[in-house]
Amino acid sequence: MRSGAAAANLGKPVANALTHSNQTHEFQDPPALRPHVALLHMKNKLILCLAQGFGVGRIPVAPGTFGSLVGLLWFVLLLAAGSFWIYLAGCAAGFFLSVWLCGAGEKILRQRDPGSIVIDEITAIPVCGLAWAFREWQRHGQLPSPADLFSTSRDWLFVAVLFVAFRLFDIWKPWPVRQSQSLPGGWGVTVDDFLAAAYVNLALLPFWW
Repeated sequence: MRSGAAAANLGKPVANALTHSNQTHEFQDPPALRPHVALLHMKNKLILCLAQGFGVGRIPVAPGTFGSLVGLLWFVLLLAAGSFWIYLAGCAAGFFLSVWLCGAGEKILRQRDPGSIVIDEITAIPVCGLAWAFREWQRHGQLPSPADLFSTSRDWLFVAVLFVAFRLFDIWKPWPVRQSQSLPGGWGVTVDDFLAAAYVNLALLPFWW
């Protein structure tokens, strides 16, 4: 009774923290863990920001299409380097970055291939123009500048056809595009888009040559 009355006099928060031996104990995480939790939260937010195309993937209608539009910007940036080898390296780097980000994004959101993750569409768009870029490099020794790519109506038509063809193959998913989605983690999310981009190259190859 005496210890209970003393605890009551100390106020409710202190009384709740008292044990039977009148020793207080800590209910919260140790202070050393708090920065770690905050850092993990920031890391997850950064991963989702990149995986969702800086928020484009959160658009409720056709996020994959909007992600592909962002992919055109990545396409233009790689062209600006002027080197086919840099363009090729950018495509390869985009592939592995997408695999990692998509896999991490799935774990954070606890969903299988969530629609909001569009980094796979973004990084696959330059691959759609890989055969064309190789032809231009062979002909001129360098890639066209971004300004040249959008200088005439024919150039705009080329970009539009490339974009629409990618969206068609990505939605249609002919063999083995659909089957590749069964691959684990970020591989299944990314490989199908890059296979769809390979179909775009094959479909448009006669026109580019």
